Amino acid sequence: MLHDMYKTIETAIKETTGVPDALLTDGGEHADLATTIAFALAKQKKQAPVMIAQDLAVELSRLPALTGITVEAKGPYINFIFGNAYVSEAIKEAVKPGYGNLPGKPTRVVLEHTSANPNGPLHVGHIRNSIIGDTLARAFRKAGYPLEVQYYVNDMGRQIAIVAWGFDNLDSKQLENEKEDAHIARIYIAANQEIQKDESITQQVNTLMQLIENGDPATVKKFRREVSRCLDGFKVTMKNLNVAHDRFVWESDFIRNGNTERIINKLKRLPQARDEETLALDLSESGFENKYVLRRSDGTSVYAARDLAFHAWKGANFDRVIDVLGADHKLIGAQLQCTMKLMGEKVPEIVHFEFVSLPEGSMSTRAGKFVSADDLITEIRKRAFDEVTARRPELDEETRRSIAQSVGLAAIRYDIVKVSPEKSTVFDWKEALDFERQSGPYIQYSHARACSILGKAGTFSECFDLETKQEIALAKKIAQFPMAIDNVVSELRPHILAIYARELADTFNCFYHDEPVLKSEGKVRDRRLTLVKAAQNTLKESLETLGIDAIRTM
Repeated sequence: MLHDMYKTIETAIKETTGVPDALLTDGGEHADLATTIAFALAKQKKQAPVMIAQDLAVELSRLPALTGITVEAKGPYINFIFGNAYVSEAIKEAVKPGYGNLPGKPTRVVLEHTSANPNGPLHVGHIRNSIIGDTLARAFRKAGYPLEVQYYVNDMGRQIAIVAWGFDNLDSKQLENEKEDAHIARIYIAANQEIQKDESITQQVNTLMQLIENGDPATVKKFRREVSRCLDGFKVTMKNLNVAHDRFVWESDFIRNGNTERIINKLKRLPQARDEETLALDLSESGFENKYVLRRSDGTSVYAARDLAFHAWKGANFDRVIDVLGADHKLIGAQLQCTMKLMGEKVPEIVHFEFVSLPEGSMSTRAGKFVSADDLITEIRKRAFDEVTARRPELDEETRRSIAQSVGLAAIRYDIVKVSPEKSTVFDWKEALDFERQSGPYIQYSHARACSILGKAGTFSECFDLETKQEIALAKKIAQFPMAIDNVVSELRPHILAIYARELADTFNCFYHDEPVLKSEGKVRDRRLTLVKAAQNTLKESLETLGIDAIRTM
């Protein structure tokens, strides 16, 4: 509803004033929406913004399209306050299954996320990528976009060559109960230790890289076998985080199908190309100091060349290309975008994120110092089980463990996604599991409370005629959900939805605290239960779009 009202008011302002931007924003405590358009028009009209706002408010209030909306000037600002019809219609929509689904779009979107090197388990630093990417994917689908989620598999870089050397030359037997990706990490770490002792191993690794580049069947098979085993381990971790990919795209395929060579030939014709010992691009005219190397002196391509081929393929098959990358990839991401533009190819949109860490400190796979995502999941589930047991000791152990699994997932996913991507964050165990504060479990608990109220209520007649201040405040917050989804996909900022879900839980709990529901009678009882039903459904849709279980009891 808010999404529709926003568009209606935006159109009315643009048509009335002739400006390209209506400058609409949230109205805060005083209005549902507000505009600062009077400031933008002051120079053009040579009038004070206060006078412009007064005249424009009168003109807008007369438009048939804005019937039922109070338009008023407050100083230089114009406020828009929605009437009872808006509130009633919003709740009618919010009680329906799938509330928040936006109309289908023709734009085909490809979203790549996680894409961690398959040389060891996913660690805490990786999973912010996974959770941001998966939340964006869920929001895009909610917004009506046809979407494919991809994982780009690095199966031919130096790190994979080191893994392959390790399996050929070290005691590589898998230990009992050792997860596949943990096994790969152990061999990778051991191989790096051997390389530090004996520099001649580096040449053996280089030979493996030349063999994989030339498509040597035995080497290709060897690399793919170990990478596949690592990916099997990744998939278990991602399933436990409720993260899914539609397709795993292999880097080496862009060598075998000739796409990398075609891209290199295209790049060689650019005026920025420097084909000396290595093939590189001079992007200094675009502000990059270092050359963008594409091919080594031994003739083998580097990751950047294959990545360009991958992105050209994505651009040819999709309308919108989105990558989720860590802050340490800002330079190569910008070089990629610049080069795609120079080639006349579709330029990807990149969501960069800063890293999440634990109070214990930083992590490095190569040095063997990392906290794996599996360890984090195990520990958070244990702590969640202890918390659930303390709160609900009367439940049997199986039920408590089931709740704890969902609560643990909520704690991890929400705590990581609630912070805007460009800000770094430290995962706080205690805060993430706090049922009483602004956490994933807190939002789950609010949903469970709404389910409990409806369970106790029995049958009631739906009523959409709201009256009190708290009722209307909750209804208007519920009405904001589709707009929150739209903002996530337009701005590529999933924390918008996390903040909205928490604010909705807060507003619902304030309503429940101030307005009797089950003890009220007649039409008052019906309308408040209808509002609880709308809140429960919106909390459910919000949680599921965040990748969190909307459990009914806690």
